[in-house]
Amino acid sequence: MQIKLASWNVNGIRAVAKKPDWQWFLNNDYDVIGLQETKASLDQLTKDHIERPGCKSYFCSSVVKKGYSGTAVFTKLEPLKVELELPDPVYQGEGRIVHLEFEHFHFFNGYFPNGGVQLEDESGKPLPGKFKRVPYKMGFFDSFFNYAQELRKTKPIVVCGDFNIAHHEIDLARPKTNTKNTGFLPEERAFLDKFTEAGYIDTFRMFHPDEGGHYTWWSYKTRARASNVGWRIDYFFVSEELRGNVKDAVIENQVMGSDHCPIGLTLEF
Repeated sequence: MQIKLASWNVNGIRAVAKKPDWQWFLNNDYDVIGLQETKASLDQLTKDHIERPGCKSYFCSSVVKKGYSGTAVFTKLEPLKVELELPDPVYQGEGRIVHLEFEHFHFFNGYFPNGGVQLEDESGKPLPGKFKRVPYKMGFFDSFFNYAQELRKTKPIVVCGDFNIAHHEIDLARPKTNTKNTGFLPEERAFLDKFTEAGYIDTFRMFHPDEGGHYTWWSYKTRARASNVGWRIDYFFVSEELRGNVKDAVIENQVMGSDHCPIGLTLEF
């Protein structure tokens, strides 16, 4: 059997649902879709937001601030278990993780923290490479990694979502000018080094190992999508045990509606 999974940072589910691009979400043939940055709690959503034909939906919304963060999973497959947030209370409350256990694997949909605003010195001058939430971000990644490794003892791991990190220079259009910007800081990239060294495979690079120009996020402010000045910060990783089950991995960069585009993964069992 084949299982098709997708991931999309929608940058506000209520906003994107008003756009023609929402038809991609309603009419594609994916079995499981993870959404990030839903920016809504359930009491702010209508039936149109929480229903997809043939699917059950699971929402993890921020409780610390309305209209912030948030994740959701829509699945045609019946999960054996559903968990929202990470087990560590320090990293709960922002609605960043939906974890479903399926027959063949643990599935994580994550909207991982960004680095936040740049710090300044006493005179108000920006401090290169210093960002307010990078310590929280790195702690969140460590907490997630430890939990995934524990679960991996029982079943393989599939994790998708917006990691807010471009791993290698090939993963962003302008690496040289971003070495001191969050999303491409050495300590952020080091986490993805650690992650892949522990046996988590960047599935897109299985099929496109050396190809540049493949991105999943483009800045709205600079209208960067028109010139493809982007970053690849959305991923599907699988643990090494699933390498032979990976049949395809795609970036659907023709789908508009958000500053991110969807990505997909096909597994076969």
